[in-house]
Amino acid sequence: MGNENDNDNGNAKTTGGFKLVGFSNFVRTNPRSDRFGVKRFHHVEFWCGDATNTARRFSWGLGMPLVAKSDLSTGNLVHASYLLRSGHLRFLFTSPYSPSIAADPPSSSSAAIPTFDRASFLSFSAAHGLAVRAIAVEVDDAALAFATSLAHGAKPSSPPVTLGNRAVVAEVRLYGDVVLRYVSYPNQDPGNPDQGSWFLPGFEPVASDPLDFGIRRLDHAVGNVAELGPAVSYVKGFTGFHEFAEFTAEDVGTSESGLNSVVLANNDETVLIPMNEPVFGTKRKSQIQTYLEHNEGAGVQHLALASEDIFRTLREMRSRTGLGGFEFMPSPPPTYYKNLKNRAGDVLTEEQIKECEKLGILVDRDDQGTLLQIFTKPLGDRPTIFIEIIQRVGCMLKDDKGELYQKGGCGGFGKGNFSELFKSIEEYEKTLEAKKVV
Repeated sequence: MGNENDNDNGNAKTTGGFKLVGFSNFVRTNPRSDRFGVKRFHHVEFWCGDATNTARRFSWGLGMPLVAKSDLSTGNLVHASYLLRSGHLRFLFTSPYSPSIAADPPSSSSAAIPTFDRASFLSFSAAHGLAVRAIAVEVDDAALAFATSLAHGAKPSSPPVTLGNRAVVAEVRLYGDVVLRYVSYPNQDPGNPDQGSWFLPGFEPVASDPLDFGIRRLDHAVGNVAELGPAVSYVKGFTGFHEFAEFTAEDVGTSESGLNSVVLANNDETVLIPMNEPVFGTKRKSQIQTYLEHNEGAGVQHLALASEDIFRTLREMRSRTGLGGFEFMPSPPPTYYKNLKNRAGDVLTEEQIKECEKLGILVDRDDQGTLLQIFTKPLGDRPTIFIEIIQRVGCMLKDDKGELYQKGGCGGFGKGNFSELFKSIEEYEKTLEAKKVV
């Protein structure tokens, strides 16, 4: 990636037939090579055994109110789906009803998510437990995106379906049992880009308490795969996305384990899709390999949620950790924060650095901006999917209208913090091994 010729400098790593040149040698370019119009992340759908209570836990733990539903009360006899929203971030939780209540063929049209399939759900749930089924992106034309993707090698999952003459949904395979879902609004008023904020036909709005911890959008969705080369070539081939960044085990590993990683991005760099593969020959099994074993294959490893105020977000989340919220990975040692003033003292105040230490927030930076980040422990029973909370500082640019926006990926992806994260994961895994769980 970044340099696929054979004249590497000795630091390149071959994986799946292509060369990884590593973070230091990677040259970032944006060829604007998207094969179809891609706007932004639209939503993330979790398949789970109990959508009601899973949605409630995420709502409570992340400060994301329930804003819409499609279930028995709305006439949906196929599945229960509950939508949480905070800013532009949408999480959808779906579980099936008994097929006996939807035995009459006409009732099958009551499904609000037309791509939902009970048999696929049962297989997915048995293999992966609580996991992400769909990464959805809003595109200019979902039918065109689907056709174009198939013409460039994508594996189909569900053909385009028009919903109420208001939205079109289609899906292709992303990796493992995860699908990339295309959503478009063909009758949307160009002067009202937020017209599609009501989500999809078949969902009814829900009045709920105005929870808000400051989380605003999905920054990136990370997948773990067995082999990086084929996975990146596949996704890059049918989307046209370009390589945004890459890391090798030398960049982000520890003395015990590591990974290789490539980040793909759309033209506007609003949709960031990193993918990781395990490395072998280290003292311990790679965390990526552990994930692949527990997840029974490739899948979404973590979701990075961008906050407008990470200190506020973390104070709220940590106050709920023991009350049904989410636990966090162990904080780095005090020496990490003693050195932080030298690394980020020009961006963070002394009080903010103290707050970082109190809340366990990691800080990293690249040549463009600064990244504040923290990771939860796994969300469910298996040591698989987790959540990252981030805030990016800097990289403010002006668009064609003179309005400020933040450049995608500002501050990087925490390369300098990977080893701290890995050490935390390794210590977590060691506790499980000591209890003979792994």
